[in-house]
Amino acid sequence: MTDETFRPSRRAMMFGGAALGAALFMPKNLRAQDFPTAKINTTGLNVTDKEATVGILHSVTGTMAISEIGSVQAEKLAIEQINAQGGVLGRQIRFIQEDGASDWPTFAEKARKLLVNDKVPAVMGCWTSASRKAVLPVFEQNNGLLYYPTFYEGLEESPNVFYTGQEATQQIIAGLDWVTKTKGAKTFYLLGSDYIWPRTSNKIARKHIEDKLGLKVVGEEYYPLGHTQFNSVINKIKLRKPDVIYAVVVGGSNVSFYKQLIAAGIDPAKEKPIILTISVTEDEIRGIGGENVKGAYACMKYFQSIDNPANKDFVAAFRKMWGQDMVIGDVTQAAYLGPWLWKMAVEKAGSFDVDKVRAASPGLEMTNAPEGVIKIHKNHHLWSKTRVGKALENGQYEVVFETKDLIEPNPFPAGYQ
Repeated sequence: MTDETFRPSRRAMMFGGAALGAALFMPKNLRAQDFPTAKINTTGLNVTDKEATVGILHSVTGTMAISEIGSVQAEKLAIEQINAQGGVLGRQIRFIQEDGASDWPTFAEKARKLLVNDKVPAVMGCWTSASRKAVLPVFEQNNGLLYYPTFYEGLEESPNVFYTGQEATQQIIAGLDWVTKTKGAKTFYLLGSDYIWPRTSNKIARKHIEDKLGLKVVGEEYYPLGHTQFNSVINKIKLRKPDVIYAVVVGGSNVSFYKQLIAAGIDPAKEKPIILTISVTEDEIRGIGGENVKGAYACMKYFQSIDNPANKDFVAAFRKMWGQDMVIGDVTQAAYLGPWLWKMAVEKAGSFDVDKVRAASPGLEMTNAPEGVIKIHKNHHLWSKTRVGKALENGQYEVVFETKDLIEPNPFPAGYQ
């Protein structure tokens, strides 16, 4: 699925009778003739009198496909719903899709194509921090806009990126506080895939565990993306008997890790040790198997089981489009927000020009996003709630904790850098 171009079909125009967009984001009935292209596209972007073209850039092949395909599906759903409402400034959205192929140089190459050759006004894309870091200079050099959906380590703020997932203070720190207060945990074993996000996340986790909570890290290990042999580290974990395995394993490696835990006699449901992850969403459980991960805890801002009308409509629309057996994880939902936030900013700015869209974005608020209320901070991250879910055998999470208020994003927390 590389260089896939989409133009709105009749189905796209009719889609959404029960869709989230129709229920929550009321169309303004903006007409293209009221917004002449010469005035709303002054920098030569791929915007015509009838269409505006965006980019989609995720891995649909390689080890990260298990995690990223859901993001692609969510972005396409949002685009269909927006088009069914009349589009953006009266223009239908089309997209050009590129495959990052779980390879960071490929992400940079495809990002450059989308911005320089295709001249898209915005890109919905990336998953890993490695892919985001690879494309970041491309977006900054070419003044492009990236809507990045993944929870990540923070320690970054770019004028060319909107971060629709959570940063460390909203996920890592909040989750560790929950497991120590609720479960009485005192010792931790940190485990992750070997690239920027897991290493930096565990660096922050270690600082919080040792310096802020006065507790102990008894082990820390990393393995390459796609790694499938975890028996050695599982033996170390059994020997050191931590209260918590803090797991930041990503992609297809999760299938092997959780199955090998069970085979070695470590059952997450027994909570000896407790499994706390920030990387296993419902999308990954679909590949792992609910029977292999039930009882583990995850700290994120969204779970498919959230009980509110907006989320029920979102889940129904997603399944109508992609199949009744599909599941929705945290990053998938955050990816869904990207096209909507871009639409809101473009229409507030009255322009597709990147500088104007950027300036119009801080302060934008959705009161009925699937996860609940969100709003864009001036640092380009989102105010959002934090939740902890307990994995069930059916592949869903039961929400066992939720912050009362939205947490302000703070990508550069003092004492964690």
